[in-house]
Amino acid sequence: MGTQQFDGKRVGRLEGKVALVTGGSRGIGRAIAERLAGDGALVALTYTSDRPAAQEAVARIEKDGGRAVALKATLGQHGDAANLWAAFDAAIAAYAPDVHAATGTGGGTATSTAHGVDIIVNNAGIGRSTDLAGLTEQDFDEVFAVNVRAPFFIVQHGLTRLRDGGRIINISSGAARLAMPEIIAYSATKGALDTFTLNLAKSLGPRGITVNSVAPGIIDTDVNASWLRDNPQAEAQAAALAALGRVGQPEDVADIVAFLASDDARWVTGRVVDATGGSGL
Repeated sequence: MGTQQFDGKRVGRLEGKVALVTGGSRGIGRAIAERLAGDGALVALTYTSDRPAAQEAVARIEKDGGRAVALKATLGQHGDAANLWAAFDAAIAAYAPDVHAATGTGGGTATSTAHGVDIIVNNAGIGRSTDLAGLTEQDFDEVFAVNVRAPFFIVQHGLTRLRDGGRIINISSGAARLAMPEIIAYSATKGALDTFTLNLAKSLGPRGITVNSVAPGIIDTDVNASWLRDNPQAEAQAAALAALGRVGQPEDVADIVAFLASDDARWVTGRVVDATGGSGL
């Protein structure tokens, strides 16, 4: 998992860092949380309702020698970002009171109870498999509230916590660059997220903070299980879309995120990193 064992201690390139991973209880988010923890970061992963899955993710990380906490965060509602960071503070204070307080130099003033963060991964998202004709205003509002508004304000509220030299990584989608009318609203949210990435990279560059998007293609997660798993024909069709000839795994995306979170990617910012295996080439 990107770490080494030395004299009984874990040595990782993210040692001493604190990471927030939204939607980290399953799928791509869980793989990201596990990988960042494996590289030495203390990971706070959020979940919406499936507490057992979040606890299982934390248990797996701790079994492998990492550190993680789970916190409930319902996104898509006004005030969700403030509530998330309040839950983050409470969870970090209870788990690792030795973690340094917020020292970021972003706008605003961090409270005395605010804890610092080095890596923010905006992974949580929802999909709407509806074309324009079938799209309702409620569907549109919900998908934009979770996929766009929540990351905007999570970052806004996190700027005073995010340490200089930190990382913001937004999980986008290959759907942002491919014409897929059957998921038009979802695709639009990911295009908006990529624009957010571009502008954040420019505004936060003076602080040494890098901001990038990672755009997965079809990934074998439980979200896609109903049509992909145990369906050889569907799997073959999905694999054929990628130049590399297979369906992506959550770890394929997590490894890219880990690179962007590390010092190895210190000179990469404002980019959308394609993680589709070469779909649509």
